[in-house]
Amino acid sequence: MLDATRDRIARSVSRLLPAAMRRFLKRQDGAAAVEFGMVALPFFGLMFAILQTALVFFASQSLEAAVAEASRQIMTGQVQQANYTASQFKTNIVCAYLAAGVSMFDCANGISVSVQTYTTFSAASTTPPVTNGQLDTSNLPYTPGGPGDIVVVQLYYLWPVYVSLLGDNLSNIGTMRLLVATSVFRNEPYQ
Repeated sequence: MLDATRDRIARSVSRLLPAAMRRFLKRQDGAAAVEFGMVALPFFGLMFAILQTALVFFASQSLEAAVAEASRQIMTGQVQQANYTASQFKTNIVCAYLAAGVSMFDCANGISVSVQTYTTFSAASTTPPVTNGQLDTSNLPYTPGGPGDIVVVQLYYLWPVYVSLLGDNLSNIGTMRLLVATSVFRNEPYQ
């Protein structure tokens, strides 16, 4: 059926076109290259968008694991007994944990740490410090608290977004994606 229709169209066109044009229309040599050219851009755009989305989720899960480890050490009093400063906590606990796995982060310059103590769970705030569409890390608190205190630990990282084709724009701050990992807990009654 399809061949008969194609032949009928070819005969009608052949009456109207010169011989050189008829030969050109009958050729099938570059059909695959032309078809690939039509689907290549959407295909590669989709592939890059899938890879980028997977990397963002993987990075987010790595941050979540790091905040869980850091929170455990604050909750059990190890950080308080070691008398860590904010930079020591970041280097010795957070960056050491992230470096033990797949290193995807610039931990020294990119990760920001917030550790804050509250009196009640309802008073605890987990809002990221975003001002005028920018991450403001100038005044991040570091108070790991004592036994029985309620503590919120947050890690922030600005992940670069490279592909924003096909409506897959993961950025939420400029051309970056703000990754936030949060843990809220009550410190154990350690001694």
